[in-house]
Amino acid sequence: MNRPFTLAMVASALMAGTAQPILAQEEADDATEKVALDKRYVSEISTLAKRPAVLKANQIFMDLEPQTKQDLIKLTEIPSPPFKENERAKAYAAMMREAGADSVWIDEVSNVLAKRKGKSGKKTVVVEAHLDTVFPAGTDVKVRQKGDTLYAPGVGDDTRGLTAVLTVLRGLEKANIETDADVLFVGAVGEEGLGDLRGVKHLFRPNGPKIDSYIAVDGHGIGSITHRGLGSHRYRITFRGPGGHSYGAFGIVNPHGALGKAIAYFTTDADQFTKQGIKTTYSVGVIGGGTSVNAIPYESWMEVDMRSESPERLAGIDKLLQAAVQRALKEENAMKRNGPDLTVEVKMVGDRPSGRIEPTVPLVQRAMAVSRFLQAEPALRVGSTNANIPIARGVPSVTIGSGGTGGGAHSLKEWWLNDKGHLGLQRIMLVLLAEAGMAE
Repeated sequence: MNRPFTLAMVASALMAGTAQPILAQEEADDATEKVALDKRYVSEISTLAKRPAVLKANQIFMDLEPQTKQDLIKLTEIPSPPFKENERAKAYAAMMREAGADSVWIDEVSNVLAKRKGKSGKKTVVVEAHLDTVFPAGTDVKVRQKGDTLYAPGVGDDTRGLTAVLTVLRGLEKANIETDADVLFVGAVGEEGLGDLRGVKHLFRPNGPKIDSYIAVDGHGIGSITHRGLGSHRYRITFRGPGGHSYGAFGIVNPHGALGKAIAYFTTDADQFTKQGIKTTYSVGVIGGGTSVNAIPYESWMEVDMRSESPERLAGIDKLLQAAVQRALKEENAMKRNGPDLTVEVKMVGDRPSGRIEPTVPLVQRAMAVSRFLQAEPALRVGSTNANIPIARGVPSVTIGSGGTGGGAHSLKEWWLNDKGHLGLQRIMLVLLAEAGMAE
């Protein structure tokens, strides 16, 4: 959701009690789903929150705020562009060891995993935030503070999530809270851009760790709950020909002609396709190719994004793209007067699966009950997050915010404000303890 959001608007909304978090992966407002909250989970969370050890942990979160702030600044200032998360991964792993995890390791793709053993270990619950930011190498990530607000690219998305997960681990250790299930605290790679969720895909590989429930931490606030995965297909499509002089080689195939036809055919058909049914979107986001005004290009390419929470609708619009590309290829080749045929390469560069965890599933109900307990209105949403992978596989999964208020995600003016940020930590802990169980 892209719209102007200023600090003045934040202050006004907070005073009016209507502030909504700006989520890095938030979709349209009409994506909110209204679902009844089962009283069983309201009672469960209320009882859990009153336990002495939980109350102690809440106080610890507040006592740890200076350290949590320093952790946030330290991690933010370690560049972590897509596919180059290694340095931040090393620092985060060291922090997890210091916080008291039973074992910490960095896997083959640079995910950080910190295991905290449970009493029975019969199930495993994951609490995860992503290590990468959307910003390329060379971006100035120095944190600047104005008043109580921190400014830096990536400070909220998702470095605040990383520090929230870390602080929850610290709180559980310091309050001596033991869970029944094993808990994996994870810093995952590959959530942004063309990372294609490779970190979480690796976690769910055939020989990967057993995972029974998944809690992703991304975004801000304490009300939003993503339980529906917005799937996406992304392609880089490249038409190639021999190229040549605009006059001397006239009559050979022109990749730009094919690209233009493909875009026209696809967008015309996609427009009709998306006018009905579950919301499905498409965008030709980037195009390129060519060397000079007086040269027939040797290649022409585009990058296309398509999204839907319906696997069937996503497959349907994908089929339209493939047909448009082949039609354009055939027609451009039919126009040539000499030389070799045009060729095309269709490369999928992103595949985020769709899916849905029903709102009646205990994890979703527990997340709703915790928001309500903390005096926030639970809002069930669709989104494109790391939780897409477990959601698509039927593993109970949600994405929740890390507390506080923020804005400007994916911009150089990104900011985060610690407005009762400890409630975000309390929320993560309560959802985790309800799902993992407190050992007696």
